Amino acid sequence: MLQPGKMQEIAEQIMQTDLQIVALQEIRWKGQGQIKKDKYNLYYSCNKSQTGQLGTGFLVKKETVKNILGFEPINERRSKLRLKGKFHNITIINIHAPTEEKDEETKERFYAELQQIQEKVPKHDLVIILGDYNAKIGRERAYQKVIRKHTLHEKTNRNGELVCECAIANDMVVASMFFQHKNIHKGTWISPDTLTLNQIDHVLVNNNKKQMIQDVRTLRGPNCDSNHFLVKVIVKQKLISTHQKLADRLRWNTNNLQTQES
Repeated sequence: MLQPGKMQEIAEQIMQTDLQIVALQEIRWKGQGQIKKDKYNLYYSCNKSQTGQLGTGFLVKKETVKNILGFEPINERRSKLRLKGKFHNITIINIHAPTEEKDEETKERFYAELQQIQEKVPKHDLVIILGDYNAKIGRERAYQKVIRKHTLHEKTNRNGELVCECAIANDMVVASMFFQHKNIHKGTWISPDTLTLNQIDHVLVNNNKKQMIQDVRTLRGPNCDSNHFLVKVIVKQKLISTHQKLADRLRWNTNNLQTQES
């Protein structure tokens, strides 16, 4: 988004969709803050000292801004948005994980810092951690607790292992693999020569609230000269099934209601 006019170009593409909130990576600006426009607000968290270094944030359509409880710019790899929900508040953590080529210490530090952020989220919130994980997740039986079979890849790379370990440790699931779609709607990144399609952007959600995620799929329409495709997540809030409360089991004596005595 360092290029002149790129923010407006992205916004125009988003306005043509029904998406209310869009998590952005590689904003590449300097500093942290928000920009208010007529149709949307942009919240960003970038490197504090220089431009061109990663950067995450959220573009929120104006009709949804009123639901925002807070935006926390953490650093250029992580930012957090909290929204007022009807039944549960929603915490969205936007991340940009290190690439597969980075050293193990860098990767483990990233997930350790992410863990610290998760531990501060109110326990009743619907938590969604999404973004560019740079992770391929396969079909290994070891991770069947948190994944499903709807993936482009047979084998999990090291970044994918870290994603699954993060999900297991926090009782979450990788919701981006729960829905059956054609391969073109699974792939989230395409190589410059268009010959390689990978599924490296993912969505994690609380296991006990996974029913609120109705669908995850790639959108091929919006185009801002990026090698990543826009990933659409449909969230539908529902009342979580609970045991019937005592008040629900009470029965009224209707005969007494027919008398005038108090």
